[in-house]
Amino acid sequence: MEVVIVPDSAAGGDLIAEAMADLLRRKPDALLGVATGSTPLPVYEALAAKVRAGEVDTSRARICQLDEYVGLPYGHPESYRSVVLREVVEPLGLTDEAFMGPDGTAEDVAAACADYDRALAEAGGVDLQLLGIGTDGHIGFNEPCSSLASRTRIKTLTQQTRQDNARFFSGLDEVPHHVITQGIGTILEARHLVLLATGEAKADAVALAVEGPLSALVPASALQLHPHATVVVDEAAASRLKLGDYFRATYAAKPAWQGL
Repeated sequence: MEVVIVPDSAAGGDLIAEAMADLLRRKPDALLGVATGSTPLPVYEALAAKVRAGEVDTSRARICQLDEYVGLPYGHPESYRSVVLREVVEPLGLTDEAFMGPDGTAEDVAAACADYDRALAEAGGVDLQLLGIGTDGHIGFNEPCSSLASRTRIKTLTQQTRQDNARFFSGLDEVPHHVITQGIGTILEARHLVLLATGEAKADAVALAVEGPLSALVPASALQLHPHATVVVDEAAASRLKLGDYFRATYAAKPAWQGL
């Protein structure tokens, strides 16, 4: 696992956007897994700016969702399908055909989960999966004590996660209780995992995920198992890391040819 400490969220967004752009230069039809929420917005803004400047061609890129609320219609502004189309697909100049996501409106949710897991594999797998981390250490919507071998499935959100997400709705009562999420086992199949965390509220979760033991209680600790996992954190989110100085020195000495 590589840990990169950046000054702020904008710097983190620029760094990850360049990694995505470099991937697309090497593999124009790469499948990019995207996360939702406020944390990854600087990544998408920086990547869209590169597209407008002609620095990268996204015309063949593909986008896939990490998770989706169960029961919200496609047109709901806070369905993750709507969010990804609005914040990623449209700014990058892509069409709906470039987008993959689970069906949160399906009558048979279990079948929809299996269908999405299979669709990701048939698409050749995810080349780069962007992740956030919850204050309780979750990735995707794999809440604490999720199986580290889990596949795409339905999960019940914790009260903390619903409270954290209530800011996107009119109130807590509107936040769904259930979601479809890529499982930890599914996430770990991506070729490159990039976790972005910003703000002091994420500091404890970051420290446990990076420096703590591998534990289902902290689902993000599963990144320790991945051969190419990168954790990008701002100074506030890095404030609980015991090895912060080591991580800074390691990144400063990294050969340029290695990339992110």
